[in-house]
Amino acid sequence: MTDSPIDHEIFMELKDATGEDFAAELVNTFLDEAPGMIDELKAAAVAADADRYRRAAHSIKSNANTFGAIALAERARKIELGELPEAGDLTDATALETDLTIAAAALRSLIDV
Repeated sequence: MTDSPIDHEIFMELKDATGEDFAAELVNTFLDEAPGMIDELKAAAVAADADRYRRAAHSIKSNANTFGAIALAERARKIELGELPEAGDLTDATALETDLTIAAAALRSLIDV
């Protein structure tokens, strides 16, 4: 058993299906766009906009699942299905940022091999 934030089986399936270069391109695109998704989650939390909040969490979850970023996807799933926090409460977004940082490092190591 591994403590990796990435499910290597899922990631290898992606690489096998798309090719190594395209998988790397997909990862890089996700890593470029994910901070904006978290910014959207934060903005929705500040505005107390439940629909926008859930959509942002859903987008992160879906993308994270594609790459096997299991902890990131699970936290995003819980946010998506949970209650909207009090207006301005960025606790979920901050935790998601931490998970993204960890997943990003692991994904970069997999595409830089």
